[in-house]
Amino acid sequence: MRRFTVLKLASLMLVSFVTVMPQQGLAQAKAKFTARIGHLEAPIQPRHQGLLKVAQLVKDRTSGDVELQIFDSSKLGNARQMNEGTQMGNIEGTVSPAAFLGGFNPAVSILDIPYLYPSSRAASQKLRDSPLGKAILDSFSSRGLVALTIWPNGRKSMTSNKPLANLDAYKGQKFRVMDSKILQEQFAAVGASAVSIAFGELYTALQTGVVDGQENPLDTIATMKYFEVQKNLVVTEHGVMEDIVLFNPGWWKSLPSNYQQVIARAFDEVRPEVEKNKEAAQQVALETIRKAGVQVRIADEAERQRLGQAMYARAKAAYLDRAAAEGQKLIALYETEIKKVGN
Repeated sequence: MRRFTVLKLASLMLVSFVTVMPQQGLAQAKAKFTARIGHLEAPIQPRHQGLLKVAQLVKDRTSGDVELQIFDSSKLGNARQMNEGTQMGNIEGTVSPAAFLGGFNPAVSILDIPYLYPSSRAASQKLRDSPLGKAILDSFSSRGLVALTIWPNGRKSMTSNKPLANLDAYKGQKFRVMDSKILQEQFAAVGASAVSIAFGELYTALQTGVVDGQENPLDTIATMKYFEVQKNLVVTEHGVMEDIVLFNPGWWKSLPSNYQQVIARAFDEVRPEVEKNKEAAQQVALETIRKAGVQVRIADEAERQRLGQAMYARAKAAYLDRAAAEGQKLIALYETEIKKVGN
């Protein structure tokens, strides 16, 4: 009987040891800092793939101490909910299109101004890295957010059911834009009108003639099948689609400075790959649109300069009307820095 009791006790101790050890191991492996980061795009798109790579680099370089959990396809809410959630600390981060941030930070809407960036991708990156880019990021601090970096996410072109052969062809046409006075003024500058229509309603608006045309990156035009209800495309690349990487200040400040540096470097390292993949997606989309029978024309540099010169003054005035003195400082920085980076 005593032998049985001893054996039973030994068995219980062994089970307890085996049970406790994995739990201890799991506790040791658990990240010290976890951030939920939400965004709008689908898992197959370049932004999401880039974020997954950033998360892996951060995990590896902090030995698992920092875990960035990436949530795609609006799983943490729509753009406004994720922006406000990051601000309030309900989530730790978001990667948001700049066009969706102007409502509470008018300064960032400078990125809506047509042809703000040069055609050269390398020169455009110099602009992001310049005092202008830093000032755009710094403008978020007074709004309760840490803006870490700017990621490129494509450039907009125009489609219409009416000809887009030259600058005069825009006159009298009606285009759909996002809810932005700057975008409305860019079209007014070339004799066109622009109305804000919800993204989900755009296909029907084009199909029924509520508007003649629209502006979007080529991959969006292909994905949303606007080529089914549009006859003409001119590749103007007149508007940049920029992503702002945002973190909650409380969470960010809780990190050791060396971990902050690891995260910042990871985003900078992955950015070129995201841009390369986005450019590749644009080319695939362009072929899809061509094969659908749309009349495609590539605007040359001279045409882009004429379009930019026609649109800039009115778009700039609309921006300054909202961003006031803060916007004036950014415009002054831009007009200084653009001369340095070239075309």
